[in-house]
Amino acid sequence: MSHYRITTPDERKALERRGCYAEDWDHVLVAPDFRVEQLRGVRFEGSVTIGSNTRIADSTISNYVIGANCFIDDVLRMECRHATSFGEGTKVSAVNENGGRSAIIYRTMTSQVAYLMTMMRNREAMTSALLALATQRSESHRSTMGYVGDNSTIVGARFIREVRIEECATIEGASHLENGTVGYASTVGIDVRAKEFIIDNYARVEGASSVERSFIGENSIVENGFTAIDTLMFANCHFANGEAASVFAGPFTVSHHKSSLLIAGIFSFFNAGSGTNQSNHLFKSGAVHQSVHQRGTKFGSSAYVMSPAIEGPYTVVLGRHTRHHDTQDMPYSYLIEEAGQSLLMPALSLKSYGTVRDIAKWKSRDRRSLKRDNICFEEFNPFITGKMLRGLDILTRLEEEDPEAKQYTYNRTTIRATVIPRAKRLYNSAIAASIGAMLEGGDYTFQSPYKGEWIDLAGQYLPLDAVEEIMTLIAQNELSLEGITERLNALMANYYDMASAYAYTLLGQLTGSAPTKEEVEEVIRSGHNIQERMRETTDADRQRDTGGDMMVGYGYDFREEEEHSADFRNTRN
Repeated sequence: MSHYRITTPDERKALERRGCYAEDWDHVLVAPDFRVEQLRGVRFEGSVTIGSNTRIADSTISNYVIGANCFIDDVLRMECRHATSFGEGTKVSAVNENGGRSAIIYRTMTSQVAYLMTMMRNREAMTSALLALATQRSESHRSTMGYVGDNSTIVGARFIREVRIEECATIEGASHLENGTVGYASTVGIDVRAKEFIIDNYARVEGASSVERSFIGENSIVENGFTAIDTLMFANCHFANGEAASVFAGPFTVSHHKSSLLIAGIFSFFNAGSGTNQSNHLFKSGAVHQSVHQRGTKFGSSAYVMSPAIEGPYTVVLGRHTRHHDTQDMPYSYLIEEAGQSLLMPALSLKSYGTVRDIAKWKSRDRRSLKRDNICFEEFNPFITGKMLRGLDILTRLEEEDPEAKQYTYNRTTIRATVIPRAKRLYNSAIAASIGAMLEGGDYTFQSPYKGEWIDLAGQYLPLDAVEEIMTLIAQNELSLEGITERLNALMANYYDMASAYAYTLLGQLTGSAPTKEEVEEVIRSGHNIQERMRETTDADRQRDTGGDMMVGYGYDFREEEEHSADFRNTRN
């Protein structure tokens, strides 16, 4: 603070005439170019530092360092009463309400590190080491002084206590903010209450929402009275009206509707229909159960799942499901309630234009600048290819074990025999398309040290062997938090080559010999053809949605079909 100065006696007199007061003016430091016109009606308690060209009016400030070009007006109290880490070090009981998967949040947390912290409890030494790293980082950031970064605006707020406000942030009309961080260029709006929180860069929390013991990720939006408790929410999420409790919300998780409840689960690229609900309390051992909704899962209106349960990627859930299903190896499925049973229709959403649209829209709606969370958007990838291969094996085995059956029971769901041939055809086509796309997408001669299956690490597709390697190094105290991120970023940079090498190995396993260059080129060409046929199917599905039967209610003031069609076309485009 050597470039700051105390105010002169004349400045103090002028400031007092402008309604300002200080417990001790010697503890109020100002920039060298300070002018008394910058302050009006301000009460200073403890130590306060004011940057160049910052204006403050009608507010009480205690123990804060305030940067340059800030505007603070009508703040009842902004204070730092004791040493704090500004939300870092907060224990968040994500996924398991009883705290069995608790995470320690910190300012630069990523979805990948949070996943390791919460979802890999089978690796006790790794988990303990990772939690300790996060705690150590948090302790190193403790301070008795609050902070407001340059070019920030704070107006109409009531109580701000132990909050770090980073550069270019806006706080307008917030009710109560305590022990937290508001990230770069983020916004906190009217009547917001937040306690023990971190709001990442460019995020928005507005509209009387409530946030407690939560991490709000980059470019995420929380609005319209939403309540988030013990929630980890990562890049590009959007929550409004409803509630999240003990949730791990991976990138692009969305819940817009009133009465929708996300609780005790892990979600990713998820879309909640109105009235979406889960329950995690079976009144025996308490609220210890969890559900897993893998990438791209969608819940229809009033869909309900009783935990524990898990759905595979890109599953559409309709109705109520209470039998604790496990469909993780049946991606692209529909899970439908029928007569109180969970009817599983494997691979059906491979025919849906909605799936194609979802995959395309996520990349186009990516608003991140930092891109701290690693996100793979590729439709054809090793993770889901592995799921489809296992699904295909399961369906084949069911048929072989009882070829005369009318229906099969699979992990507490029912699969009708009549849907299996179609599901197998769809999986076979998608697997072939995936192999071709991955071979074309990278260098298939890449010598990847990682073999075997892949996982989806909260948005990043990775070989499980690579994740195991990272976890071993963490357990041995050989990686810092930054080191973990560097390793994950390096793997992200090599994704296309690793995926291509995976496809090459898989092709060799399926054909029984190492593919030649000519065979690889043929598989790529064949993959293109299959993708075109798949798109023809999904385009046909789209055409049904835009056909004449869907024009009901359009252009109803006119009797001519041409007018109906014009109104429909101009509205839907």
